[in-house]
Amino acid sequence: MSKPEAHRPVAVDVVFPCLNEALSLPWLLGRLPDGYRAIVADNGSTDGSADLARELGATVLAVPVRGYGAAAHAGLEASTADVVCFCDADGSLDPAELPRVADPVARDEADLVIGRRRPTARRAWPAHARWANAVLSARLRRRTGLRLHDLGPMRAGRRAALRGLDLADRRFGYPLETVVAAAGAGLRVAEVDVAYAPRTAGSTSKVTGTLGGTVRTVVDMGRVLTR
Repeated sequence: MSKPEAHRPVAVDVVFPCLNEALSLPWLLGRLPDGYRAIVADNGSTDGSADLARELGATVLAVPVRGYGAAAHAGLEASTADVVCFCDADGSLDPAELPRVADPVARDEADLVIGRRRPTARRAWPAHARWANAVLSARLRRRTGLRLHDLGPMRAGRRAALRGLDLADRRFGYPLETVVAAAGAGLRVAEVDVAYAPRTAGSTSKVTGTLGGTVRTVVDMGRVLTR
């Protein structure tokens, strides 16, 4: 894995919420751009993900409270770089594309940038998941006025601004709550395209890759939009 030089600070922290992603981690961590530090927020993996991530040079956090938001927020709290990225650990997103979301924040053109997923194959994004994302994105636009088309899991933000949002959701509603809170705080929110591929063979989807995960996500995010 590419690592930043020891004598200069890390430019960008990358939080990988992780639950049993040992199959994906070698590829993911090997794709990090120079100056990007991996923070693997392990949410109770039983496949050796945490040990493997350490061997590959990542900072590993043990997050015993289950939930995507719990893992993502623990990573945010542990970050030290001015710019913090979030990326799924199932191999569906390419860390080499992280500068697409991080650079506008680093250039002070935005406070939060969302990666709009562009599928590279039909099976990358199941129909039920696309439908749920479209419905939630439309509701988000009506509520906030933001011209966003996706609630994508690859994103980047200014660490200080994100920490100041007082985020409370620790489940699947966390990504949506981040955007709603950012809009409410007057932060600059932007969207860029990123590639979205089928997850690593053998990796089990925890969110919208399954119908059950999609339903749980819609319920959690729906609660955020009705607060």
